[in-house]
This record gives sequence, structure tokens and C-alpha cells, in this order.
Amino acid sequence: MADFTHFQQDGRPKMVDVSPKAPTLRTARASGRVLVSRDTLELIRSGGIRKGDVLGCAQIAGIMAAKRTADLIPMCHPLGLSGVELQLTLSDDPPAVEISASTRCTGPTGVEMEALTAVSVAALTVYDMCKAVQRDMVIDQIRLEEKTGGKSGDFKREVHPSWR
Repeated sequence: MADFTHFQQDGRPKMVDVSPKAPTLRTARASGRVLVSRDTLELIRSGGIRKGDVLGCAQIAGIMAAKRTADLIPMCHPLGLSGVELQLTLSDDPPAVEISASTRCTGPTGVEMEALTAVSVAALTVYDMCKAVQRDMVIDQIRLEEKTGGKSGDFKREVHPSWR
């Protein structure tokens, strides 16, 4: 357990104390997608989903989720995010809603979980809004693409052939 920062000596969980860490600019970008049928994709594209604007609602849901990450993930620190951006685009091959989230703040700890949470909740919102027309959608490839700042430095995801 000594290698894990979120556990005490006795194995019980704890929230890491980040007070000694200097605030620095932190950024993160995550992505994911919702695989849909061609018919569902066309309904999203044409505005034919009865619940409303799928991409607009998912974008707002993702932003709201990023701001509430510490309420959802037990050991996450509440952060004063300075920016959250989500891009949702429609892909024809394969038919999907592609989601990308970028987060930033100046603080003592990173914003990776906020970016990942934004993508996850945006994907769940797409599913919720489209489930009346398709129940076998697949949410997949949610991942951290890159992060900057902090003691551990920068990270950029490498594409492994087996992960495509």
C-alpha cells in the first residue's frame, strides 16, 4: 500500500494533502465516443431526436459534470476550474458521436479527472437522449489524451496499435 498515495499505513483510504504543492497552470484533454447506428446518427444530425438537441445538451452536461467531479469521485479535490470546453462532432465512419473535453485551472493538483468526467457524462447524456430509438449504443474509448503542469510533468498518450 505504500506506493499508493490514497491509502494510509493501515490500508484505509485518505485524501492526499496537496497543501505543500505550489499552484501551477494545469491542463488536460480527454476523449471518447458513442457508437450509434446510421439511422440514429441521421436523427441526431437532423434534429429528429424527440428529447431535443442531443449535442447541445451533452455539451452542457459535460461542462456541469467537470465542475462537480469532486462530488462524484471520492478522492478528487474540489478545484476552481478556469475553463472547460467540450467538442462533440458526428462521425460517419464508424457512425458515432465523438467527444473531446479540455479542462484548465491554476492549482496544486491536476485536472485529468475533470476532463474524463466531462467526456463520460457527455457520452451518458447522448445515450440517454437517444435510447428511445436505439438501446444498443456503445460508449467506448474514454481516455486521457494529454495533460500539462505539475510535478509529474506533461503527458501525451501514445497510440498503441492494439488499442485502436
